[in-house]
Amino acid sequence: AERFQNLVKQFSALTPIRQATLVATAVGSLAFFYWIATASGKTSLAVDLAEKHDCELVSVDSALVYRGMDIGTAKPDAETLARAPHRLIDIRDPEQSYSAGEFRRDALQAIDDIHRAGKVPVLVGGTMLYYRVLEQGIAPLPQADPDYRRQLDERAAGQGWEVLHAELAKVDPESAQRIQPADSQRIQRALEVHHLSGESLTDLHARAESQVLPFEVRKFALWLEDRKLLHRLIAQRFEQMMEQGFLEEVRGLAARPGFSPDLPSMRAVGYRQLLEHLSGGKSLDDACASALAATRQLAKRQYTWMRSQQNLVCLDALDPAAREQVYRAVGMAGKAI
Repeated sequence: AERFQNLVKQFSALTPIRQATLVATAVGSLAFFYWIATASGKTSLAVDLAEKHDCELVSVDSALVYRGMDIGTAKPDAETLARAPHRLIDIRDPEQSYSAGEFRRDALQAIDDIHRAGKVPVLVGGTMLYYRVLEQGIAPLPQADPDYRRQLDERAAGQGWEVLHAELAKVDPESAQRIQPADSQRIQRALEVHHLSGESLTDLHARAESQVLPFEVRKFALWLEDRKLLHRLIAQRFEQMMEQGFLEEVRGLAARPGFSPDLPSMRAVGYRQLLEHLSGGKSLDDACASALAATRQLAKRQYTWMRSQQNLVCLDALDPAAREQVYRAVGMAGKAI
């Protein structure tokens, strides 16, 4: 029990709704990538790095870019941001979009600026797509079509996303295999790309020009293997979020001029489930249960993704020596500048 309570305290200082944290440091011709699972320490490893070494942080989180989405994203509080400022946090209003391509552009610019200042850039966040496009590049894709997306949303409301997933499997089986039948955002985008371009998302990515990063990548992972403990921590933290006013935060967002539940920002885990409650579609208990289930699924996808990475060194998230290994690696990189 005491061990669990200590883990809860550690977990509270992290970004639990994202369920994992990617940290990358880029120095000259070398980059380190650290994938850090939940409950890795009393404070975020990235903040520790920024305080122990001459680092600057860059957020790699698709929800933290939005202003006013604080509680449900476990955004670092003002005190933490004062200790360790993050770039690419609070750069868009919830009514605005922010693409993976825009992230790659902004992240590479931030890395270059920090490096030129003689510091170590540390990229931290849990958005797997952002990590992938940063490392591998991104294909030129058609812009979003709001009318077509609305048609897909209407069909999904009547038929279910499973039906649209089956349609995706016919035109882009590779993408359908990667995308879960309940992942409405990715199903919608893959179908939209095929509709607008006449080509599959898989084919477009395959034809994309190589966009090689100007540094070598080395990968580490800190994670928690005990799934039951992870799920208990997820539930504990979500309860804390609700006590902190998560529902009121979502209610305030829904009252903003120009707000729509179809906004990309509202696809964030937790937000879309509480919106269903506020619209009368679910009881609060059911909405919370759905948010917890979605968070567990997010964690499962992140762990699956981590296991698929090549040249990944896995470290025990609960082992203090693992954190020291990260500190040493970044510290040595900083001395090389």
